[in-house]
Order: sequence, then structure tokens, then C-alpha cells
Amino acid sequence: MNYQIAVLAGDGIGPEITDGAIRVLQKIGEIYHHTFEFTHYLMGGCAIDETGCPLPEETVKGCLASDSVLLGAVGGPKWDSLPGDKRPEKGLLGIRKALGLYSNIRPAKLWSSLAHASPLKYELVKDGVEIIIVRELIGGIYFGERGLDEIDGEKSAWDTERYSVHEIERIARIACELAMKRSKIVTSVDKANVLESSRLWRKTVHEYAAKHFPEIEVRDVLVDNMAMQIVKNPAQFDVVVTSNIFGDILSDEAAQVTGSIGMLASSSLGDTTLGLYEPIHGSAPDIAGKDLANPIATILAAGMMLRDSFGLTKEYEAIEKAIQSVLDEGYRTADIYSEGMKKIGGKEMAERIAAAI
Repeated sequence: MNYQIAVLAGDGIGPEITDGAIRVLQKIGEIYHHTFEFTHYLMGGCAIDETGCPLPEETVKGCLASDSVLLGAVGGPKWDSLPGDKRPEKGLLGIRKALGLYSNIRPAKLWSSLAHASPLKYELVKDGVEIIIVRELIGGIYFGERGLDEIDGEKSAWDTERYSVHEIERIARIACELAMKRSKIVTSVDKANVLESSRLWRKTVHEYAAKHFPEIEVRDVLVDNMAMQIVKNPAQFDVVVTSNIFGDILSDEAAQVTGSIGMLASSSLGDTTLGLYEPIHGSAPDIAGKDLANPIATILAAGMMLRDSFGLTKEYEAIEKAIQSVLDEGYRTADIYSEGMKKIGGKEMAERIAAAI
């Protein structure tokens, strides 16, 4: 198969980590007989420097014409003084909107080799953890009606949580499709004991799964209990689906369980297989060009692209297995290094992972 991939390397360490992911994808192509064609486009600070705009129209057109998009990182102090609509981060929001991406998928994976890096007790995470949080991205309280007014001389502010059946069904579909490739269990997180919007959420998720994915088991957990369970026994969860605000909070909590942000990937998806895949960390301009950046998060993001956009599950599993192999051999970049391990640079880490496939 031939796949067209748009690459938005971005700023800071972005070019380094996307180069590492490309190297791994090239090795996958060699072994599994796929052709990946990479086209680089400008976005973020580098686009501002070159064109004066964080998201040039050429980039949007190029991404829309591709099979999927691989993103490095955008931003840095160089552009902090610019107005909000001209900052690098505006490009990220713009490309999500242009591609119609309404779901954010963030796996919080703790590799068994790095269990000691987790802030949780070793016995809770010694066998590794992977929670995939599917967060609704463009609805809910962040996009609902809001206001600031005055009542009896006192300032008052309000925000509205609103979800339609259609919005809930489409995010449920994403979660169910992922679960079908894994445990066939979806944990739906809400606050149905208090919120009307959550009652509709719960009812809709169950009805949609029963109709379209009868093999899927849906389990309900209230958001406050979920926050507790993530630090009590994170290994009990697999695919989790939830609203915008709950997903925002819970995904950060789950990420902390892993102990290293340099290992975490994410994706944003919509109604088509065209997705945006990226690490969750920033551009880290202080270490750019020093071969210190950990490429594993971006390599995992590329693996998610293979699985979730292209349906190449075996190839994704090969990447995961290669990463585990390299970690088991004791190789570490600076961010995950501990005494007794073998410290290497980001470029060598990518090469070792590619060689292990």
C-alpha cells in the first residue's frame, strides 16, 4: 500500500523527533511492503518566520490532500510577544478545525521497564499500565454558552455544559472502534448522578454501543470515582470515553501515572481516517539541536497512525514490541535515564528502535 503523510515538524525539537518517527516508519515500510511518502509543510513559529502566518493555506491544503498528518511540536519563547491570533499555537487549533477533528485520543502508557519512574507504588504498576482516554474535543462546557453579569450588585459568571445525541454518538464510535482492537471494554465516565447532560451521555453511549457494537461491554464510572481509581488501580482500565472537561482533567492525571511526558503520544480524529498524530510534550527549545530529545512519543504517535488511520495493527504492534525491546536492553534518553542504564541520544534511540523491528 502507498500512504501520503503530511509532516508538520514545527519548532524546537519538532524536526528531530519527527525525523526519528519517519526513520521507524521507513523500516516498517521495508519489512511490511508499504510505501510511505512524506511531504513537509510549515506550521507554528517556523511558518510565522517564513510567511507571517502560523498556518499557511498551502499547509491546510496539503494536509487535506494527505492520508494522515504527523506533527512534531510548535511554539517557543521567540514568539511569546505576538498577539494571540498570530502565535504558533493558533496554527494547531486551526489545523484541527480545518481537518474536522472532534476527538482526542491520549494513551497513558507506563512501560513495565519504566515502572520505577511512576509516582505510584511499584506494586500497582509493576506489570505496566495503558489507559487510552478518548476525549470529546469540540463540545461541552468549553464551547457552550457563557456569560458575565451582575446580580444584586455582585458579579456573576456562568458556563453551560451542553451535548447533543449526535455529538455523543460520534465520540462513542471512536471509543468503540478502538476497543474492538483491544479488550472490547469501554469505560464511560460521567456525572450522571448530578448532571442532566451526563444522563444523556450515559444513555446515548449505551444505546449506540448496543446497536452498532454489540460485542462491546460498556462500564460506567462517575468522574470523581474515576479520579480516585486512576491512582488506586490504573491497570483496571483500557479504553475510556468522556466529555471535554472531564477528559481534559483525567488525561493529565493518567499521564502523570507514567512518570515521563516524553513517552506519551496522542491523536485527533474526526469522521474520516485522516487524523493528526503528535506527542503530548512541547517544543522544548532549550534542548533543540542537542540530540537530547526523546523521540519515543512521536514514534508511538506514528504507530497510532498506522493502527487507527491505516488499519495496520500488526505494524503498530511491531513498533511497540521494538520499543519494549530497546527499553529492556537498558537504553535510555536523558529524560528517562536512571543509574545503571545506558544513556543515548535521541537519534540513536530512533535508530535502535528501527533496527529492533
